[in-house]
Amino acid sequence: MPPPPHTRPENVLKRAQELIGVGQQQAALSILHEHVTSKRTRNSTIAALEPVMLLFVELCVDLRKGKSAKDGLYNYKNTSQNTNVATIELVFRRFIELAEQKVQEAQQKADEITAQGATPDDADTSLANVGDLEAMETPESILLATVSGEQSKDRTDRAIVTPWLKFLWETYRTVLDIFKNNARLEVMYQTTAHQAFQFCLKYTRKTEFRRLCELLRNHLQNAAKYSQQVHAINLSDPDTLQRHLDTRFMQLNVAVELELWQEAFKSVEDIHTLLSLSKKQPRNSMMANYFEKLTRIFLVSENYLFHAAAWSRYYNLLQVSARAVAAGGAAKKDNPTNISEADLSKAASFVLLSALSIPVISTSRSRGALIDLEAARNSKNARLTNLLGMNSPPTRAILFKDLLNRDVLQRARPEIRQLYNILETDFHPKVICKKVSPILSQIGADEDMVKYVAPLQQVILTRLFQQLSQVYTDVKLDDVLALAQFPDPFQVTAATIEKFVMNGCKKGDLPIRIDHATGILTFDADVFSSSKALHPGSAAGSAESDAASVQRLQSTPAEIVRSQMSRLAKSLYIAVQYVDPTFNEDRQKARLAALQRAEAGFEQEHADLLARREIIQKKKENAQSAQAAKQREEEQRRKVRQQELQAAETERLAQETREREERRLFAERKRVQREETEKQLKELKQGVKGVDISGLDIDELDTGRIRMLKLQALEREKNEMGEKLRVTGKRIDHLERAYRKEEAKHLPDDFAAQRESDLKAYEVSTAETLQAAEQKHKEDVALKHRLSRLVAPYEKFKREITEQRHADHEKRRKAAERELNTKMDQRRREFREQKVAERRRREEEERLRREEEEREAREAEEAERAAEEKRKEEAVAKAEADQRRQERAEAARKQMEREEEAERRRMERRQGGASAPFAGRAAEVESSGGPPRLQLTGQAGKPTWREREAAKAAAAAAGGESPAAAAVSDDRAATPDAAAAPPKRTGYIPPALRGLTSPSGESPPPRSISRGAEDAPPKRTGGYVPPALRGASAAGGESMPARSDSREGGDRWQPRSDSRDAGDRWQPRRPQAPADGERSESPAAGGAYRPPGTRGTAGGASGGAYRPPGKR
Repeated sequence: MPPPPHTRPENVLKRAQELIGVGQQQAALSILHEHVTSKRTRNSTIAALEPVMLLFVELCVDLRKGKSAKDGLYNYKNTSQNTNVATIELVFRRFIELAEQKVQEAQQKADEITAQGATPDDADTSLANVGDLEAMETPESILLATVSGEQSKDRTDRAIVTPWLKFLWETYRTVLDIFKNNARLEVMYQTTAHQAFQFCLKYTRKTEFRRLCELLRNHLQNAAKYSQQVHAINLSDPDTLQRHLDTRFMQLNVAVELELWQEAFKSVEDIHTLLSLSKKQPRNSMMANYFEKLTRIFLVSENYLFHAAAWSRYYNLLQVSARAVAAGGAAKKDNPTNISEADLSKAASFVLLSALSIPVISTSRSRGALIDLEAARNSKNARLTNLLGMNSPPTRAILFKDLLNRDVLQRARPEIRQLYNILETDFHPKVICKKVSPILSQIGADEDMVKYVAPLQQVILTRLFQQLSQVYTDVKLDDVLALAQFPDPFQVTAATIEKFVMNGCKKGDLPIRIDHATGILTFDADVFSSSKALHPGSAAGSAESDAASVQRLQSTPAEIVRSQMSRLAKSLYIAVQYVDPTFNEDRQKARLAALQRAEAGFEQEHADLLARREIIQKKKENAQSAQAAKQREEEQRRKVRQQELQAAETERLAQETREREERRLFAERKRVQREETEKQLKELKQGVKGVDISGLDIDELDTGRIRMLKLQALEREKNEMGEKLRVTGKRIDHLERAYRKEEAKHLPDDFAAQRESDLKAYEVSTAETLQAAEQKHKEDVALKHRLSRLVAPYEKFKREITEQRHADHEKRRKAAERELNTKMDQRRREFREQKVAERRRREEEERLRREEEEREAREAEEAERAAEEKRKEEAVAKAEADQRRQERAEAARKQMEREEEAERRRMERRQGGASAPFAGRAAEVESSGGPPRLQLTGQAGKPTWREREAAKAAAAAAGGESPAAAAVSDDRAATPDAAAAPPKRTGYIPPALRGLTSPSGESPPPRSISRGAEDAPPKRTGGYVPPALRGASAAGGESMPARSDSREGGDRWQPRSDSRDAGDRWQPRRPQAPADGERSESPAAGGAYRPPGTRGTAGGASGGAYRPPGKR
C-alpha cells in the first residue's frame, strides 16, 4: 500500500480550523498530530510549520493530550533546532502558558462552586491534601465519592483542579525531557525548571518536588556522561555553569521553604559539585545564601557542630563582602547587599550562640555505635567538611579559638557575651542556673534564637554533672533538681534529668548510678575501673575529647590509681640520676654507640631501601599491567556483548514497531470503517423513519447492506405515505364540503359582530388619544408660565455672553489679520527672491547649454574632417592594392601558361607517335577549361594513375587493340561520327578524360600547339579559377569573366531528383563496350560545376561524378 500523499502545512491548518469550527476538536488534533509526526514534515519551512504547532499545542492542552503533545513537540524540536531556535522557544512557551492558564481557570471555577461553604483555610490547604499527582484513583476514593453527598473544598478541587494540576506537572516534565542535554535550548530548559520549582512551591507539591530534583540530577549526570555528542552541555563554560548553579540554588531555596531537609542537603551536595567544576570564584552573594541554607539544614538535623561551623563561614563571608564593598574593590551585585552593622552584630550573636550550643559529650545513640561505625562517622564528617570548604573537620575548641581571634565576641549582643563568660570562663555549678535563667528568658523571647535553648540546657547539665562528679560521691536527686532550675517555659523535670543521665551513662560519658529507693545519685568511685577507658572516642558529638573542655577542680580517685605507677616510675628515674653517677655515663655511652651503629649501617640500609622500593615498584607495575590487560579484555568482551544485545534489542524494537504499526493501521482502518458505518446508520435513522437497526451488528454491516436497508425503508415509507394521502384526501374532501356549507349560514352574524367590536375599539383608542393630548397641553402651559419669569435674565445673560464673545472674536480676528499680513509680506518677499533665483538659474543653464552645443559642433566638424581624410587614405591604399593584385595575377597567368606548355611537351615526348591520338585528347582536355594540373614531387617523367586508367579505357574502347594502334586508327581512319561518339561511361571517369565531349555530342577541336596561340588564354567555361586570376585582365586586354554566384541555366544549383534511369545509377568500375548513340547524351567532362540534381540527364554532367548512396 503506497504512503498517503503529503499535505502542505497551510492546507492541514485550514482543514483543522474547519473541523474546530464544527466542534470536532479530536479529529482536528488527529490530523495535526499525523502531519507533525510525519517524516515528510521535515522538508517544510519553519514559517509554515509554526502556526500548525501553535494550534496543535492549543488543542492538546484543551483536550489534555499530554502524550500526543510530547510526540509532536519532540519531532518539531528535531526539525527546527538546527535552523531556528526562537520558534522552538515560542511554541514551548505557548504550551506552558496554556497549561498554567487552564489551572488558574479551574481554580477559579472551583472557588466559585465552593464559595458558600468553604473557609479561607480550606481554600489554602485543599490542593496540598492531594497526595501524588501521578497516582491513579484508588478504589477507596471512588467509593467515597459515590456514597458521600457533601460538596467540600477538597472534593471540588480533586474533581476540577487536580486533573489540570496533573496535566501541568506532565507539561513541565515533557518540556524538561525534550530540552535536556541540548546547549542550544539550555536557557529555555533552565527557565522551565524555575517555573516547575515555582509550581511545587505555590501548590505545596512535595512529592513532585522530589521527583523534579531527581530528574534534574539525572539530566546533569547524563550531560557529563555524553559530553562528546553534538550540542552537548559544556559544563566548563562559565555561563552554562552559572545557569546550573542558579537553578540549584533555587532548588535549595524551595526545599528549605517546603521543609524537605533531605532534598535540601542533596541540593547542597549538587551545588558543591558544580562549584568544584567552576574555574572562577563564585559570587559572595551566592555563597552567603549557600552557607545560610546550610545553617538551617544542620540545625534541623541537630548537628550543632557543623551548624556552628556554617555560621562561622557565613559571618566570615559577610565581613569580607562588607570590607570589599566599602573599599570599592568589588561590585555590589556580586556581594550581599545592604550589610549594616546591625546585620554583622546579629550574625556574630548567632555564631557565638551556635558555638555555645555544641554538646560537650557524644550525641550518638549508643556506646556501640561509636565503636562499630567510626569509619562511617569519619566519612560523614569529611563530606560535611568539604561542603563547608574547610581543610580539616571543625571542633568545639577550634571554633571558640577562631571566634576569639576575630571580633565576634565584641560584635555579639551583651547577653550572649555574658552567657559565654558564664559557661566557658566562670562556670560554677552552685549558681549556674541562677545566672543563666534571665539570659535564657531573653533568648527565648527571640523567635530566631529560641531554638538554641534546648541544646544550651544539654550543655549546662553536662557541665553540671561533670563538675559534681569531680567533687561529690553521692548527691541527692532533689539537690540536683534545685541546682538545675531553669525559667519557665524551659523548666526541666526529674524525668528529664533522669533521661539525660541514663543517656550519658549509655554512651559512657557520665559514670552515674541512680538509687530510686533513696533518691540518691552515686558517681562511679571504683578506683580500678573507668568507663571512659573502656570506650575511647566517646566525644564524637564535638569531634574531640571532653577532657580539655571540662574545668578540672581536683583529681578523682580513679585517676590517682591509674597514674600511681607512672608517677612512681618518674620519681625513681629522677632519683637514680642523682644517686648513681655511672647511670648517666652508661646512658651517654649507649647513645653514642647507637649513633655509631646507625652511621655505619646507614649506606647499606639506604641501598636496601632503594632496592626494596624498586622491587615494590616493579611488582606494582606488573600488577597494574596485568590488571589493565584484564580490564581491556573484559571491556572488549563487554562491548561485544553490549553490541550483540544492542543489535538484538534494535531488531526486537524494530519488529515490535512494525507489528505495532500494523496493528495501529488495522485498528485505524477498522475505526474509520466503523465510524463511517455509524455515520451512515445515524443518517439513515435520522433521514428515514421506520428503520429498525437495533438488532444489527455494526461490524458485519457494509455499504451495500446499508444502502439496501435505506432503499427498502424509503420504498416502504413511500407506499405508506401514498396510502395515507389517498385516505386523507378522500376524507378531507367530504369534510371540507360540509364545513363550508355550515360556515355560509354564520358569515353575516360574524361580520356584524366583528364590525361592532372594531367600532368599540376605535372609540376607546380615540378617547385615550384625546385625553393624553389634553393632559400634555396642560403640562406644557404650566411649564410655560413657570419658565416665563426666567426669560428676561436669560436674555440679559445671553446678550452679555454674546457681546463678550464678539469682543474676543474681534480681538482674535485683528490679531490674526495682522499675523496674516505679516506672513503675506514675508511670502511676497520669498516669492520675489525665488523668482530672481529661478531667473538666474535659467540664465546659467542657458549659458551652459550654449557652451555645450558649441563644443559638440566643434567636435562634429573635427570628426567629419578626420573621416574625410581617412576615406581619402583608404581610397589611395585600395588603388595601390588593386594594382599590386593585377600584377600578381598577370604573373600567375604567365607562370600557368609556361607550366601547361612544359607539361604538354613532356607528354608528347613520353608517348611519341604511337599515342598521338591520346596526346591530342589530353591536349584537348587541357584546353577545355578544366582545372590546372599540379606538378607533384617525384612524378616527373611518369604517368599518373589517372593517365594509366585513361589509357586502359581508351584501349578497351578500340576493341582490344593496343593503345598505340588505337590511337593511330582513331587519328587516321576514324570517321567523323565515330570520332565524335565518345565511349559510354557509367562508373568513375578519370580527370584526364573528363570533358572529351561537348554538350552537343561533338568532339572538341584539338588544341593547337603553335606558339602563336600561347598569348591567348584558354577560355574558361565555369570551371575552377585560381584566386589570383579571378577578376584579372587577359593578355589581349579583355577582362576574364568573374565567377558569379547567380548562375544561369544549367549552372544554377538544383536539388537532386531521384527519378533517374537505371543506367544513371552507380555501376561497378568495369570497362564495357559502348553502345551506339548512348554517349551522345553525356556532356563533356571537366566542364562547369553541375548540381547533383542535374547530373545524369540529357545535356548534363558526366555520370562519373560522386553520388551519395541514397541518391544513386
